[in-house]
Amino acid sequence: MRLLLIAAGCALTLLALIWLGQRRLMYFPHHAVPPPAAVGLADVEQVAFTTQDGVELHGWFVPATQLPARATMLVCNGNAGNRAYRAELAHAFRSHGVAMLLFDYRGYGDNAGSPDERGLALDARAARRYLLSRPDVDAARLVYFGESLGAAVAVELAAEHPSAALVLRSPFTSMADVGSYHYPLLPVHLLLRDRYAAIDHIAQVRAPLLVIAGDADSIVPLEQSRRLHDAANSPKAFVVIEGADHNDAALTAGPIVVAETMRLLARMP
Repeated sequence: MRLLLIAAGCALTLLALIWLGQRRLMYFPHHAVPPPAAVGLADVEQVAFTTQDGVELHGWFVPATQLPARATMLVCNGNAGNRAYRAELAHAFRSHGVAMLLFDYRGYGDNAGSPDERGLALDARAARRYLLSRPDVDAARLVYFGESLGAAVAVELAAEHPSAALVLRSPFTSMADVGSYHYPLLPVHLLLRDRYAAIDHIAQVRAPLLVIAGDADSIVPLEQSRRLHDAANSPKAFVVIEGADHNDAALTAGPIVVAETMRLLARMP
């Protein structure tokens, strides 16, 4: 009996530590943001805007090389790094006539605050409001691009505020499903505080959808990306990049990502 009590106490202690420290296992912000020129981006406008709960966010508005822009893309980042890590994505699309807003969530880059699910949702809404306030942004050609965790943020934003198109790179069904995949012995569904249940919101999205995933993804199983696509409304497309892992260049800003996204944008009115 004593051994059982000790084991139960250890298990409860472990679960308490996981509960208290889980956000440190979910968010990996990098705070040092280099100048745009240092990551190969010229003619970038450094911008700031404020969320509904008073957090000031910083970002880069990257204009297209041709004006007016064919579309403007709002990028919802994944759970690591900062906006500078998405420079290649902006560089790849601006030459195709697409302007882009790269911004950091609260607690990332040079932003104050700490990230959580509610906060990231507010951050994405503030980024959208900022873009719609610009005279050089056509609201009818605003596109959301979400990567990994940011795909869940983009899905919720699209469910609330329709966009011209929605691109999801390596999306998952829910953070609980991802956690259960990696930690099958833990009661992840009971412990998780930030759930990012994209599968619960995708049916409310009416925008044309493109889902891009790698079949060698070691973080988000391909099956979860497929399930999210299958639960979405049409029109939609599902593209698999063979041999691509979660953070491989082929998935982050590769030619297939750019080509398939531009194919989607070409069908916009």
